[in-house]
Parts: sequence; structure tokens; C-alpha cells
Amino acid sequence: MRALARLAALALMLTCGHAFAAEEDAPNRKPVKAIGDARLSVGGRGMLPLYLSRDWSMPLPAVSRAVIVLHGRLRNADEYYISANNAQAAAGDDGKSALMIVPQFLAEIDIEAYKLPADTLRWSLEGWEGGDAALAPNPVSSFEALDAILAKLSDRRVFPNLKQVVIAGHSGGGQVVQRYAIAGKGEAPLLRQHIDIRYVVANPSSYAYFSAERPLPKVAASCPGYDNWKYGMGDRPPYLADATAAALAQRYVEREVIYLLGTLDTNPKQSALDKSCMAEAQGPTRYARGHAYADAMAKRDHGTPNHRVWDVAGVGHDGDKMLTSKCGLAALFDSPGCGAER
Repeated sequence: MRALARLAALALMLTCGHAFAAEEDAPNRKPVKAIGDARLSVGGRGMLPLYLSRDWSMPLPAVSRAVIVLHGRLRNADEYYISANNAQAAAGDDGKSALMIVPQFLAEIDIEAYKLPADTLRWSLEGWEGGDAALAPNPVSSFEALDAILAKLSDRRVFPNLKQVVIAGHSGGGQVVQRYAIAGKGEAPLLRQHIDIRYVVANPSSYAYFSAERPLPKVAASCPGYDNWKYGMGDRPPYLADATAAALAQRYVEREVIYLLGTLDTNPKQSALDKSCMAEAQGPTRYARGHAYADAMAKRDHGTPNHRVWDVAGVGHDGDKMLTSKCGLAALFDSPGCGAER
């Protein structure tokens, strides 16, 4: 696969200094460095680029687990594909039966730079993170694109032995996973096939709350729109506007969610940290915001959440280290040795 050459080229960069930490500091208003070499039609309304570790145009009876890893705000799916493969290799035997999938949510500047076909889906620079509709060729929500991936995985002709799907993301990708765990409608065909689904939310800058209460109420009080989507339940995009906040909360607490929080992701001035007042109302750092959100969910009246919080000791804002840590491997592949649950 063409991605393998890119894999080798980027492996050294990730090994020498972990490119994620540096890349998250870079601006997202320039074209991506690479475009995923596979394509998936999203309901016949547009094509989604992605990276695949195996060719899913033919039956894959050896695959029992699919791991979807979402890139962050830089749309750098090529680098996240590297990290996904690093994690799979680190998992040893636990990762051998996995298919690694990294979708790519492009912007107009990427389409123009690479002269991509007109049917290639493209979103605004940040809108895809919250499920907004694509700008072209049709108003397809980024969450509908994830639904399409899950629909593909539910095809027993291709995946006769699939048992689990994991949807994971770090940083900006973690934000997407947390919102999709609330909003996503793609579970149904998998559940009908008795395929389990897990959501792994690693070091996001913010979370979507179900009530107007926040850890820092004084910040919220001076912040118009702090309770609007993607930070709260107000002004939700069309994809999830047809459900009540209570229904969305009930759906979310029932889904299996693991929050991976790096114990060193505690810099309130980190350049890629969301410093809007909407995010600041949730706490000063990613680590604090993660624990505050999990605590808030545990106190709600919708039943005990099917959620776990795992601290990743000694790791800051570094996607490669997070996903290849013992807890990262436990979350993605059920490898043993995490022991950091709180």
C-alpha cells in the first residue's frame, strides 16, 4: 500500500521528538502534507479520504477488531496513521487481528492544493470537529462520515469475525470522539451484529456538557455562548438537533467511554490548548478539565455512566506516547498492564 512508504518516512520523525507535540502547535490554515490513499463513499454524497492498514475491498476473516483513530485540528491523518501503527506494533499479539483506520477531514485549501476531484468532501477549518455539514460537494456532517465507516464495518461479507470497534482520538481528535460518542447514530448496524463499540477520548481541550453548570462558574457567567455546542447542548447542528439533551445524555452514559488523561498535560498556556472562555469555564488545563467532566457525569441522574478514567502517568500532550502507553494499549487492544484507573 502506498501508505507504507509514507509510514517509513514519518516513523523517524515521530521517534525523534514525537511530532505530535510540535505539530499541534502549528497553524491549521495551510494545506496538509499528505492525502489519505483510500476512499469511502458517504451515502453517495461525497468521498472521504482515509488510511487503511488492510484492503477492505475484499473479505478480511482475520480481522476481529477495528480501531479508528481520528486526527486533530491539523487534519494530519498521515501522522496519526503512523501513531496508530506504532500502537498496533507495541500491542504485539493483541494487535495482530486489528484493522487500523484513520479518516481524513479535509478543508477547501487541501482540495485546491492537491487538485482533488470535485466529489471529495471538505469542511471548514474547524467545523468538522463538532459534526458540522461539509461545505461541498454536499452538506454531509462529519459525523455522517463516521457513520459510513461503521456501516462498512458492519458488513459481515467483508468482516465475518469482527467483534469490536474502537473509536479513538487525541487532542482535537479526542474532542471529535467525545462529541461523536454523544451524537453518533452509526452504532445500530454493529450492535445488530453483536459487535461491541468503545470510545477512547485522550487529552481533549474541551467536552460537551449536558447542563449549564461548569467547574468555573464565574468564567461561564461572563461568557456568552458557553453552553452552546460544541461545549454544551445549545444551538446544536442539524445532525443532532432532533434529539433532546436528556436523550443524548442517556445515550452517552450507556456507551463505553474511556478517558485517557496524561498526568503532565497540565500547562494552562500550552499553545494548542483551547483558551476560549467556553473552554476556560471547564478548567485551567486538559488534565483538570478531563477529571472535572468525568466527575460531573458521575453526579448526574441518568444512571452510572459506562465510563472509565485512566491517568497516563508521566505523559503530557503527546499523542504517540498516549496511544502507545500501557493504558493506551489497554484502551485500544485490551492489552494488560494499565492499572491507572481512577
